[in-house]
Amino acid sequence: MKFSSFLFLAAMAAVSSSCSNNNKQESSSSNPFFTESKLPFQAPDFNNIKNSDFKPAIEEGMKQQLAEIQKIADNTEAPTFENTLVAMEKSGQLLRRVSGVFGALTSANTNPELQKLQEEEAPKLAATNDAIFLNSKLFKRVEAIYNQRAQLKLDQESNRLVEYYYQKFELAGAKLSDTDKDQLKKYNQEEASLSAKFTNQLLAAAKAGALVVSDKAELAGLSDDAITAAAKDAKAANMDGKYLISLQNTTQQPDLQSLSVRATRQKLFEASWNRAEHNDSNDTRATISRIAEIRAKKAKLIGFPNFAALQLQDQMAKTPETVEAFLSKLVPAATAKAKAEAADIQAVIDQQKGGFKLQPWDWNFYSEQVRKARYDLNEAEIKPYFEVFNVLQNGVFYAANKLYGLTFKERKDIPVYQKDVRVFEVFDKDSSSIALFYCDYFKRDNKNGGAWMDNMVGQSKLLGTKPVIYNVCNFTKPADGQPALISYSDVTTMFHEFGHGLHGIFASQQYPSLSGTATACDFVEFPSQFNEHWALDSQVFRHYATNYKTGELMPQALVDKIKKAATFNEGYSLTEILAAADLDMQWHMLGADAPLQDVDKFEIAALEKTHLNLPEVPSRYRSSYFLHIWSNGYAAGYYAYLWTEMLDDDAFAWFQEHGGLTRENGQRFRDMILSRGNTQDLAKMFFDFRGHEPNIEPMLENRGLVPEKKK
Repeated sequence: MKFSSFLFLAAMAAVSSSCSNNNKQESSSSNPFFTESKLPFQAPDFNNIKNSDFKPAIEEGMKQQLAEIQKIADNTEAPTFENTLVAMEKSGQLLRRVSGVFGALTSANTNPELQKLQEEEAPKLAATNDAIFLNSKLFKRVEAIYNQRAQLKLDQESNRLVEYYYQKFELAGAKLSDTDKDQLKKYNQEEASLSAKFTNQLLAAAKAGALVVSDKAELAGLSDDAITAAAKDAKAANMDGKYLISLQNTTQQPDLQSLSVRATRQKLFEASWNRAEHNDSNDTRATISRIAEIRAKKAKLIGFPNFAALQLQDQMAKTPETVEAFLSKLVPAATAKAKAEAADIQAVIDQQKGGFKLQPWDWNFYSEQVRKARYDLNEAEIKPYFEVFNVLQNGVFYAANKLYGLTFKERKDIPVYQKDVRVFEVFDKDSSSIALFYCDYFKRDNKNGGAWMDNMVGQSKLLGTKPVIYNVCNFTKPADGQPALISYSDVTTMFHEFGHGLHGIFASQQYPSLSGTATACDFVEFPSQFNEHWALDSQVFRHYATNYKTGELMPQALVDKIKKAATFNEGYSLTEILAAADLDMQWHMLGADAPLQDVDKFEIAALEKTHLNLPEVPSRYRSSYFLHIWSNGYAAGYYAYLWTEMLDDDAFAWFQEHGGLTRENGQRFRDMILSRGNTQDLAKMFFDFRGHEPNIEPMLENRGLVPEKKK
C-alpha cells in the first residue's frame, strides 16, 4: 500500500489560522522544521523534534504557502509557465517539510497529543487546499497557460504539469460559482475533520478490541514464541498474567491459522469483525456514513453523478462502469473456486466429526490442514527460513541489486522516530548516493494496521531534494533474544512495499507534484505488486531462504511445495479482495440524494448486489474499519490492487519472455516505468513497455483461475 503525504495534504489539507509575529520568532529559533535539516538528504532530525514543534510549523507553513500563492495570483504580468506553475511548485516548502514527518508519525508512531493535533489541523489544511484550488484569479492564470500549451513548445514533463494542474483545479471545483464554492469549502472541511476522526477512532478501536485471554490453554496451537510475545504484550498493557493478541487491520487475523480451540478462534474473529461497532466513542459507523454522504454531495456540486465518477477522472480506468465491468469478470471464477475450497474444508471438518458448519473463524485453521494434506506444507516448517532482516538484506536488497545495481549501507548515525526503525543509505550502480530508506517492521498499538510506503522527503530536481523513503509493516515482534520469523505472505509484503520504495527511490522528476509515486491509484500499485514476483524467483529465493539456526538453504523439496501451493486458497483470497473493492465502489456510487446510510444494512445489500455475500468469505475490510477508503486516499480506488495486478502480471510475463532476472531487463523497467513518475499518460507508459494494452490472462493464470484447456 502506498500511503501518500500528498494525499495527507490534499485530504486533510490547508487554510491557516495565522500565527502572530512573536509566535513565529519564538518558534523559528528552536523549531527544527523552520529550516532545512542539516542531516544527509535533509532527513528529519528526530533527536530534536518534539510534539510541540508540529502545530506552529504546520500553521506557519500554511500561512507562508497562502501568501506565496496569493502573490502568484496577484501577479500583474501575463501568466507564463515559469511565473505561475513553476512558482506554485516552489511554494509551501515549510508545509511540505513538516507534513512529511507529521504524516509518518501519526500513521506509525502516534500519541494522544499528535492525534488531537491531527483532528484540529485537518479542517484548516482542507481550507488551505480550497484557498489554492478555488482561487479564481489563480485558476484564470492556469487556464490561460493550458489553452496556449500547444504554442509553448514545452518538454514532456512540463506539458504534463500543465495538464495536471488544469485537471486538478477543474476537479477541485474551480469553475463553480462563488456560492457553490462556499458550500464546497464547508464540505471539504467537514470531510477532513471526519477522516482524521475516523483514523483516531479506528486506532483506539483496534487497541481496545485486542483479544485478552486469561488461560494459556485457550491459546493451544500457537507457538511458544507467539504465546511468550502475547504475555509480554499483556504485561506492557498492565495485564500481568494474561495474554494479549492485538488486531491487524484486516478481517482475518494471522493467529486464526494456528489456534486449535474453536471458541478462541471465534472470539478473535468477532473481536476483529466488531472492533469499531460497539456503540461507544470508537464506533466509526456514524462517521463513515456522513463521509459518504458528504462525498456524494461534493460530486454533485462539481458536476458528477457520484463521487466515484469524480474520483476516477484522473485514473487509468476513467469511469465507475469500467471498474465494475473489470471486477465483474473476476467474480464468477473467484466465487466458484471459493465455494469449492469451502467444500474441501467442510469435508475435513466432517471427517474429524466436528459437527459444525464452516464459519469464517474456521477457514484459516482448516484450510491450513487442507494445504498440509494436499501439499504436505506446514507453515511452522517454513518460517525458520524467513528471518525478517535476512529476508530484507539477502532477498529484497539482493533482488534490487541484481535488477538495478543498487547497494545498501546501514546508517546508525541517523536518528529514528522509534528504536525498532532501521535506516539504509541507497547507492546506485555507479556508487552514487541516491536515497535513504527507513524500515519499521514490527507492530505497535500506536501504529495504524497494514503495511505502507511513503516519503518523508520527496524527490525534485527543482527543489534540489532526493528521496527519503520509509516502509512500515505490522509483523509480530519476537520475544527478547528470539529471531523475528515471518510467514511467506509476510515475505511478499516486504517485497511489495519495497516495490513502492523503488518507485520513489528511482524518481527523477523536475517537479515535486509529478515525482515518484505521485501517480493514479490504479497505477501506483503496479511497481509494488510487480516486485512481489521476485520473492519466489529461484535465484533470489535461494539467496535468502536460509535456516536462521543452521544457515542451510531451504530444501528443494520444500521450495517445490511452496510453488505448487502458490494458487492454493486463491478463491478465498480473491473473493475477499473483490468484496472489499466492490464495497468501496458501492459506497462511492451513491447519489447526492441518497439518504444517510445504515452502515450494516448497506454493506449486506451492496455485497448481495455484486454476488459477493458469501457467509464463509467475509470482505477483507468491513466498512467500519476500511482505513484505505475513509482516510488513506483510496476512496473509489481499492479496485486498484486488482487492476494493477493485471498490469504487474502482464509486465512480469514480458520479463519471462525476455530472460527474467537480468540487469538489462531491470534497467529497461527502471527507465520506462520506475523512473517516470507521473510525467506522461500512464496507459501509454504501460503500452510502451509491454507493447500492447493490458492483458488479463496472465493475472488469471497466476491466480489459478484459467481453465485447464487454456493452460
